[in-house]
Amino acid sequence: MATDGPWTHDQILVNGVRLHYVEAGEKDAPLVVLLHGFPEFWYSWRAQIPALADAGFRVVAPDMRGYNESEKPHGVSSYRSEELVGDVAGLVRELGEEQAHVVGHDWGGIVAWQTAIRHPEIVDRLAVLNAPHPGAYRRELQRNTDQLRRSWYALFFQLPWLPERLLGARNCAVLADLPDSATNPEAFTETDVRRYREAASQPGALRSALNYYRAAFRENLRTELRALVGGERPDQSVRAPTLLLWGEQDPALCVELTEELAKWVPDVRVERLPDASHWVQNDAPDRVNEALVEFLR
Repeated sequence: MATDGPWTHDQILVNGVRLHYVEAGEKDAPLVVLLHGFPEFWYSWRAQIPALADAGFRVVAPDMRGYNESEKPHGVSSYRSEELVGDVAGLVRELGEEQAHVVGHDWGGIVAWQTAIRHPEIVDRLAVLNAPHPGAYRRELQRNTDQLRRSWYALFFQLPWLPERLLGARNCAVLADLPDSATNPEAFTETDVRRYREAASQPGALRSALNYYRAAFRENLRTELRALVGGERPDQSVRAPTLLLWGEQDPALCVELTEELAKWVPDVRVERLPDASHWVQNDAPDRVNEALVEFLR
């Protein structure tokens, strides 16, 4: 997909999967990896890539596996957290670096959390946008009926074929509603929506994206069963300095997910944007860019 801008396109083979990515900035500058969410692709960072490059970073924004121009491996097991984290770790190493600043939004944020948990040696600094720490998400599902209600779609996505059929109808027409779900009327232009629809309409893309949810559901179920039998849960601590940016007008994620995080993330700073939606980097690009540049420096 051709999208003009101050970046270059390339491909790389990591963790057995071919990933497409865009890059900006000097090759010898500190590396920042930007991980997009659902149902997006690298283009969701269009306002952040030039800002971070201008601030002196080497910026790489991949299409995560299954999305847009990246390879779309078959089967739910191909989208387990182990594989997604392996993609990030492999990408950093194949780019010739030992560490990187990792930034993620939505599903990219979930993968960013897991990368910092499982590969602390890879993540120098961590920034997450509207994606909960796994411990906080589990806590709120147990005690917060509002968050349980908001998470209904994740259960719906467990169904076979039907979610793909509904989301993919009329060339992913559901994505035409993106501007209505943002709080900033300028967050998504008609061109932006068209590009998201084109990316999601590629063969296998929706199934791959939904398999993220299916793999996570199965993994979490196994974790809960093991904890029930053995009484232990995996360590979910994050050593890297962490910035959590949160648009408070998020219909899917409650603000309580940003609270009481020190148990897992001792060095965390939380910045809430009261007027931003789930699409926080699109609703408030200048504020997000300022926060990221300040934190990553």
